[in-house]
Amino acid sequence: METSQLKPQTKAIIDDLIARIPALGELMDDLTAAVQTLAQVYRRGGKILVCGNGGSAADAEHIVGELMKGFLLARPLSANICDKLRRTAPTEADYLIKNLQMPLPAVSLVNQVALNTAFANDQAPDLTFAQQILGMGREGDAALVISTSGNSANVLYAVQVAKAMGLVTVALTGKGGGKLKNLADISIVSPEKETFLIQEHHLPIYHALCAALEQEFFG
Repeated sequence: METSQLKPQTKAIIDDLIARIPALGELMDDLTAAVQTLAQVYRRGGKILVCGNGGSAADAEHIVGELMKGFLLARPLSANICDKLRRTAPTEADYLIKNLQMPLPAVSLVNQVALNTAFANDQAPDLTFAQQILGMGREGDAALVISTSGNSANVLYAVQVAKAMGLVTVALTGKGGGKLKNLADISIVSPEKETFLIQEHHLPIYHALCAALEQEFFG
């Protein structure tokens, strides 16, 4: 997927991350590429599908929470949406306009309890994420996947299906990257080996990704 230059303010967010955590300096190019690529997904009207296991499942939920509402910046509704709300809900429009925030569309694949448990029981437990990508993914969307080992089978299957369907794939993983490193289009590989230390890197990394994307569209 083609990329575009980032705003100076957006680039500054990545620079600040590296300044605060110098161990992530080797990830500068991958972080920049991830922001550029995900920004292109949004510019084309796409969405981001996010998944992971265990602590990474919690991270997937966290990422979606930062993207779907205001994170660091105000996100007032567009004039077009305000006009539509005033026409369709004239009594409630002021309340809606005051409190709703423009989203960066993102979906967590870990919280579909009924679907995931049904599919795991009836079909294959390691294909629950892949099934959701098959159902919700569209060419031009992105899959943002998290695996500290880089070898989680359900995440690898999800990436394979995503690539087959024309989604761009971005991975967060750990030392060495496992099979995921070379499978995903962009891999952001923490230099740590221990799971909890990799996760301690993942949080500021995805906070920076979310803040950078927000800056690109609402800064």
